[in-house]
Amino acid sequence: MGKEIAHIHQAIPRLPELQFASPVEWTIREGEQWAVVGPNGAGKTLLTDILQRKIALKAGEVCLGQTVPVHEWIRSIAFKDIYSLADCRNSYYQQRWHSTETDDVPTVESLLKAYLGTKNLEEILHLFGIEDLLPKKLIFLSSGELRKFLIARTLLARPHILILDNPFIGLDASSRNLLVEMLEQIACWHQVQVILLLSNPADIPEMITDVLPINQQTCYEPMKREAFLQDTGLVQRLFPEIKASEFVLPVDSNKQPSTHKVTFRMEHVSIRYGKRTILKDINWEVRNGEKWALFGPNGAGKSTLLSLVYADNPQSYANTLYLFDKKRGTGESIWDIKKRIGYVSPEMHLYCMENVPALQIVASGYFDSVGLFRKCSQEQEEGALRWMELFGIKALKERSFLTLSSGEQRLVLLARAFVKDPDLIILDEPLHGLDISNKRKAAAIIDRFCSRLGKTLVYVTHYPQELPACVNKQIVLEKQY
Repeated sequence: MGKEIAHIHQAIPRLPELQFASPVEWTIREGEQWAVVGPNGAGKTLLTDILQRKIALKAGEVCLGQTVPVHEWIRSIAFKDIYSLADCRNSYYQQRWHSTETDDVPTVESLLKAYLGTKNLEEILHLFGIEDLLPKKLIFLSSGELRKFLIARTLLARPHILILDNPFIGLDASSRNLLVEMLEQIACWHQVQVILLLSNPADIPEMITDVLPINQQTCYEPMKREAFLQDTGLVQRLFPEIKASEFVLPVDSNKQPSTHKVTFRMEHVSIRYGKRTILKDINWEVRNGEKWALFGPNGAGKSTLLSLVYADNPQSYANTLYLFDKKRGTGESIWDIKKRIGYVSPEMHLYCMENVPALQIVASGYFDSVGLFRKCSQEQEEGALRWMELFGIKALKERSFLTLSSGEQRLVLLARAFVKDPDLIILDEPLHGLDISNKRKAAAIIDRFCSRLGKTLVYVTHYPQELPACVNKQIVLEKQY
């Protein structure tokens, strides 16, 4: 057996709500590469918080292989850690589209200044293919580019244990393969022990040697990777099938289908920020009731394109754009546009930092705000609760949004997108961070919602196999250089 690198011994958190079903026991040995696998809200992040001594214990202990500060021995990366890159709390969701308001936002190069000129930086930037990101302001990076940068910067510190929380979400296929290759090489070159927190067994790369299954704050017996993948019974218990016939959409039976002909049309749309071209001569028409997939690699401008439709990007006025049969800029307000659109995206998730109950986040969808600043009627609150129940998160209604796992937060934002029964639903990586059971359920809900007359869908994903069955058209964006 290899040398112990870290050991959680009979740990019991001090706070009752953080306690597992039994005292936590977990040993990580030299040469082992781990995946902690379980559904949303299972306790994966809580487990690694215990490992990093972020959780006060009333019994047990956490032992590391050397007497060094935890932050030097262990580094972790999660979606929410993107906040730390550029003080996102002082930014706002639409700011990335307003180039004149980003003067104080740092560039990628400035955040890597401690490593500039080093061979280590050159190797990692080249392996990830992100040399071109150096001069870019952080706020203009796509969700996938942000994730790659965050992982690369963390690897530069050469930790002994590297924890990655759902690292593959938001990355295109090429970047996912590069990340696996990079982790294999880093583990080999620098003796890094990798721990991946995953919500989908299919995401477990071959480099992983050991798996710790987890569900409902219960740790199962550790297993070798091959044994876990072959144990279909265990996988089924962790991620049960959800039958689409078991739910009914909470829709407004009094709402009449929209009769517009063209949901939106773009004519020769181009977007530039300084010397950088994001979109070039895009022509795209989406008619009432059509279901589209929008594809493209990280940084191709998918989110920028959709920001024009959702009225977040001021450059929509410099381009020819029609929405619901009307030319943009002919007197309608952005709220007239937004009230007919349901929207969720990684950027919205990133900037949704309201420390309010989850129910208020869902209900804010009625008013197209990120956070609830108007009082809901009883009917609206009941509607929000029905959507939460449909997505399986009604029990979280009083929980602060910021205390939820990233997967639970995504389900809250999905319920928010549907709550007002919109004519156009724009879903930018909607299944980001969901476990496979919730992915199946969300896809079935989307499919059923969009089967109704007058519902138009635009769906962005790096996983074509996750597309709802109703999608039958596609457009592909190419990255501009």
